Amino acid sequence: MSTSKPATSAADWHLPVGAHYLGPHDPNETLNVTLVLRRKNPLAALGPSPSRSARHADFEARYGADPADMERVRAFGRQHGLQELACEPGRRTLHLSGTAQALQQAFGVQLGHYELTPGGTPYVGPAQAPVLPDPAVIAVLGLDRRPVAKPHFRIAKAKPATTYTPLQVGQLYNFPAGTDGTGQTIAIIELGGGYTQADLDTYFSGLGLATPSVTAVSVDSGSNQPGGSADAEVMLDIEVAGALAPAAKLVVYFAGNTDQGFYNAISQAAHNNSLPCTVMSISWGGPESSWSTASRNAMETALQDAATLDVTVTVAAGDDGSSDGIKGSTPHVDFPASSPSVLACGGTKLLASGSTISSEVVWNETTADEGATGGGVSTVFALPSWQSASKVPAASNGFVGRGVPDVAGDADPVTGYDVRVDGQNETVGGTSAVAPLWAALVARLNQKLGRSLGAANAALYGVASTAFHDITQGNNGSYKAAKGWDACTGLGSPNGQALLSALQATSSSPAPTPAPAPTPAPSPAPGHKHKGGSHSPPASSGKHPKGKSPT
Repeated sequence: MSTSKPATSAADWHLPVGAHYLGPHDPNETLNVTLVLRRKNPLAALGPSPSRSARHADFEARYGADPADMERVRAFGRQHGLQELACEPGRRTLHLSGTAQALQQAFGVQLGHYELTPGGTPYVGPAQAPVLPDPAVIAVLGLDRRPVAKPHFRIAKAKPATTYTPLQVGQLYNFPAGTDGTGQTIAIIELGGGYTQADLDTYFSGLGLATPSVTAVSVDSGSNQPGGSADAEVMLDIEVAGALAPAAKLVVYFAGNTDQGFYNAISQAAHNNSLPCTVMSISWGGPESSWSTASRNAMETALQDAATLDVTVTVAAGDDGSSDGIKGSTPHVDFPASSPSVLACGGTKLLASGSTISSEVVWNETTADEGATGGGVSTVFALPSWQSASKVPAASNGFVGRGVPDVAGDADPVTGYDVRVDGQNETVGGTSAVAPLWAALVARLNQKLGRSLGAANAALYGVASTAFHDITQGNNGSYKAAKGWDACTGLGSPNGQALLSALQATSSSPAPTPAPAPTPAPSPAPGHKHKGGSHSPPASSGKHPKGKSPT
């Protein structure tokens, strides 16, 4: 028997840079996996529905998994001795459980233990891409348990001279008067960390606000577990969104930091009929090129589901400039911010004189090791029609791709947000603050418009000339700010009241059709290929005064 590992396609699979093989995984240990299936029909816009529950039912009937597809895949699981944990045709998911040995035989992989850095936390992963058991299966998630994302927040290294409460930022951005998010639900996706009720009560009381409604939802093995470094992310998201949309309900989905956890959190939030959201905020992501093709495409289908169900998804664009933290001169963008189904949120440095913006430039504090806004051009997702007039440059390999970000807001920790984390007052920045900022603004716009913006990009690009503060100074490394859209701050930061007026004037326009699923290139883009790390697995046997109320 050959002891070499099976050949794999570099286009479909790569180990993370620096991944080091530690040894085989216990063949008797039980693992859970999620199979994501194709839709029964090509995705298109849904018509008006009398209620959210009716809209979800209509979506499932049209775009859920085909019953014949689902039954074949369920039979495959039984054939390999895998236990069915749940079957959700509307979400197109089948959740299975089995021993590592059974899963290796079913999906043609070798599971081993790896570490990304010497002495780092080990994770379980396969040495090759899983073999998809049926044409109906898009991806098998959960065999690869590497961390797929990191939170995009930056804690200021020293107390800055200028800080803001979220209310003050909302005032500077002219959030529409007479709105507070009433009737809206904001889903917040977290891949670690947690919050305490005592911290929330103390923080919102200090702003002169009642603590908003916050519900924690466990996804798979994730849960609200305060006490770690990711708490700053969770608290920042809740405190920014809750301060700026205090009457909205906040539902925080806690999942594990894996492709399986990330997908299931987004999918569950989008399809949750008992807690239906109108906005979703995501402050986690990883370089687009670091994702496996199948995992990234599965994620995109979940984001498309959300957009079709009239959920606006706001996503942080990253805090490591145009490189997205990858060494070398080639620019990279962050995913899921690079998805055409989301509103990608970049960062600025915001200075004010009283209640007026005096200066706003691209966030770039790399010389002081305080981060810089992500932004650039996708090498996976094609240029969307609503960006066709934005003069998005070609990607480094010549690909005509989706430009990132779409919008921006204050993110520089040097002009950061006053928040409370684990009993301490902190100044925090990062594009992680911009995603919940825009989520709160969308909730308030929805409230006043009497409808959900849903896939908002086409509408926002259509009114960009009158509703945004155009950022024209600064750079994020490879890209410079310019008049109009740019790959640092997108269309710019919001003028909330002007944005509302512009959207009201175009409220009779039809909703945009969601973008089709991407067709990945047959091979990695030049300069974007990750080489596998070292491994040798054996053959498998199978200062402003605090505000008191939102404007």
